[in-house]
Amino acid sequence: MDAAGIDLSDTAFWGLPPGERAAAFAVLRGLERPAFFAEPETPFTEKGPGYYALVRYADVAEASRHADVFCSGQGTTSIPDLPVEFNEYFGSMINMDDPRHARLRRIVSRAFSPRMIAKFEDDVRRIASQVVDELLETGPCDFVKHVAARLPLKIICDLMGIPGSQYEMVLANSNQILAGADPEFLSEDMNEAIGQLFAAAQALVEMMTELADRARVHPRDDVLSSLVTANIDGEQLTSAELASFFILLVVAGNETTRNALSHALVLFTSHPDQRSLLLGDMEGLLDGAVEEIVRYASPVIFMRRTLTRDYQMNGQQYRAGDKAVLFYYSGNRDAAVFTDPERFDITRSPNPHIGYGGAGPHFCLGAHLARREISVMLRELLTRVPGITAGEPERLLSSFINGIKRLPCEFAG
Repeated sequence: MDAAGIDLSDTAFWGLPPGERAAAFAVLRGLERPAFFAEPETPFTEKGPGYYALVRYADVAEASRHADVFCSGQGTTSIPDLPVEFNEYFGSMINMDDPRHARLRRIVSRAFSPRMIAKFEDDVRRIASQVVDELLETGPCDFVKHVAARLPLKIICDLMGIPGSQYEMVLANSNQILAGADPEFLSEDMNEAIGQLFAAAQALVEMMTELADRARVHPRDDVLSSLVTANIDGEQLTSAELASFFILLVVAGNETTRNALSHALVLFTSHPDQRSLLLGDMEGLLDGAVEEIVRYASPVIFMRRTLTRDYQMNGQQYRAGDKAVLFYYSGNRDAAVFTDPERFDITRSPNPHIGYGGAGPHFCLGAHLARREISVMLRELLTRVPGITAGEPERLLSSFINGIKRLPCEFAG
């Protein structure tokens, strides 16, 4: 436990109410030096040396810019060290450093060109309209299941040519991969949990392999075909690279946008003045509202880095091999950057949040698509069901994803 009496390595901390967690991070930001924590113990990893919690915006931003010093190749989504094969299988290029990271990102970026994403803008609007049509037919329900999860799942599946019969399988397996410590999705027995993780990933890989084989023979105008046929200066994705990138895409593409939309309904319920403001000027305020939702919710709580050499930052001396955890959730609440950071304010400007990661080579490749999905869904939902409100959210027990598992909603007016 840190000297401030806060233990970020304790699972119980992540079960605290959001306000208590935010207050704890405010305490950590006020310390003279970054707090150092023991690593959470697991049955399948050796006891690690501990890690520095980077909780100030400036530290997170600097570490993100200097990827040569704060490297990703030793793991990003887990604080304890995991086998390299495990990292790359589940994390693809987010767990890579240059030159491998640059090579892979160069290839897959071609498939996510503005032209390719623009092709799907009409689909996003059509699917959002369809989701709200069915919501109105269903009536009060679980907002996560019937709205927030459906749009990003359908878009990602369409991008990759995944048939509708596989949607529920994709959702179930992505939930398991990003379950954190939540016992609803993973066994509390670590050996069983590892087996569940690999089974979930293997199911996705087997589906992708079959679809990729078809796309090579009969390519279509979709992202999967672009990925399997991409040839940049003679470089193509290997089967293993395609498999791990596919896992990253379906998991990250579904979970983060789904949680941003779920948090959006919670926020507009608890801040009716901001809902009224947005409804009064949807054209002028929607983009800013999306940015504020992502800042305030910070669906991805952290990413880990490992120091490649000795480095001094903001008065702290780091050594080669030290672990540093970049807490985006905390950086997005830093009063040195955001005035009254605990206030949800859709007119906030400027809003240089790090909800998609800090500027640097690992900035989220899908940020543009995520922004479009959130904005289109909010426009459709709040215009057609302006009185929709959220009940008490059931939150995911995770230190990595700020997730909402279930969210009852009601209609008014």
